[in-house]
Amino acid sequence: MAEQGEPAEQSKTADEPKVSAAELKKRAKADKQARRAAQKEQEKAPAEVPPATNGAHQEHLTQAQGVQQDQKGKATQAKGQQQPKPSKQGGQEVRQERGGPSQPPNIPLRNKAASTAPSKKLPKKDNTVVELLSHLYPVQRRPNLAGVSKDVHPAVLALGLQISTYEICGSSARCVAMLLAFKEAIQAYTTPRDTSLPRHLVSHHLSPQIDYLRSCRPLAESMGNAIRWLKKLIVELDPDKPEHEAKDFVCEEIDRFVHERITVTDQAIAASAQDQIRNDSVVLTYAKSAIVEKTILQAHEQGTRFRVIVVDSRPLFEGKRLATSLMRAGLEAQYVPFSGLAHVVKDATLVLLGAHSMLSNGRLQSRVGTASVALRAHKADVPVIVCCESVKFSGKVALDSIVLNEIAPPEELLLSPIPEKSPNHPAGVATTAVTGKSAAPGKSAAPGKDASEDDEPAKLKTLHDWNSIPNLRLLNPMYDITPAEYIRMVICEYGSVPPSSVPVVHRLANEGM
Repeated sequence: MAEQGEPAEQSKTADEPKVSAAELKKRAKADKQARRAAQKEQEKAPAEVPPATNGAHQEHLTQAQGVQQDQKGKATQAKGQQQPKPSKQGGQEVRQERGGPSQPPNIPLRNKAASTAPSKKLPKKDNTVVELLSHLYPVQRRPNLAGVSKDVHPAVLALGLQISTYEICGSSARCVAMLLAFKEAIQAYTTPRDTSLPRHLVSHHLSPQIDYLRSCRPLAESMGNAIRWLKKLIVELDPDKPEHEAKDFVCEEIDRFVHERITVTDQAIAASAQDQIRNDSVVLTYAKSAIVEKTILQAHEQGTRFRVIVVDSRPLFEGKRLATSLMRAGLEAQYVPFSGLAHVVKDATLVLLGAHSMLSNGRLQSRVGTASVALRAHKADVPVIVCCESVKFSGKVALDSIVLNEIAPPEELLLSPIPEKSPNHPAGVATTAVTGKSAAPGKSAAPGKDASEDDEPAKLKTLHDWNSIPNLRLLNPMYDITPAEYIRMVICEYGSVPPSSVPVVHRLANEGM
């Protein structure tokens, strides 16, 4: 029966006019526009229509559906002209189906409540971040060992906790401790099969150690220079060298780096800087620097008679340890808080400062407050000398403390709370200062009402509640930038150089190593 009906179908197809490809494309485009128009009509139609206009709405919706069905029929007819002839397989007709016209999605009508639904609330801004310095806020310092990679060596784990709690403080001390911890991590390393120590040690074993230390506290410039030197040393190793010999060679080079670039360098700088201290001098220093401490102690051992003024500030109070060390050595030391700087700087004859880093534009990056000390000394015509190893020299440039800095946790600025029962507790002052409200003198609660029934007074807040007080931020920067014009000279292992020679020394000492 199918074979007898086949000639009839072929004659019928031959009688129909042929449609060109351009005409088919035009019809498909019109069909697509019609479907979009129908969808828009459905979206615009409200879910609930008032009774007075219900009939008109139903008629309009019926017309829209009729137009859509008509467009469907035209699209089906246009597609039917492109369908191929049926073919036979095993005595049965098999029609090669092609993708028909895509049906418009069944889009439900949106009611007014959905269309007027409020958008998602934006996340609240962090009340602990100062917007101007938001780029300096790193990931919160790691408070414990939770989530630490299993590849981190125990010696590096202990070092990270010591650095984050300031048990090891100072750029040089942190750099030496890091290199010694890396020595233990390298000795415990085993090269996997099908690889070599120079290719695998840095990327798979040393990188987790560095990332962990960076999560505890940002790396100092000396630490960064030492890490770059160590990576270059490992990569340049001979791949055919036995593993135990390669590890021993790297550890020996680490010891040589610490000895030459830090230990011997500090001795040379102290010997050069002590010549600047003469009899009856008054040396002023700020906070605590290991190289400044060594310079002062060596000058005292040489028999020079002088006294020292130690200026200190919160929150670390590093100057206390320096003043204690000098007094135990037999030196006459005067310990002054930062607020007394203007009073004691006029008695000084020399200012010795340590450094966190020396920048390429000759500016000094050191403990916050150093710039104020240098400014006061410059105005009082007191020479300012910086003692700094070349391993702390940097190729970076900064004009202020906003570009380069480290933001410490703001909780470090908080003092221990004063008990409320203490006679010195300024309860009324704290209430007025923080909440802006205080009870008027001579005014009591309304008659017939208990004090608890009256309007609840504002809760007494202190600085320890800073996180819950709107429009209050605590900023705890670690370093500041001292302009080069306040610095008389920089003493390093290459001698006494002006601040403008810092980039030259940096290229000689660090870029070629």
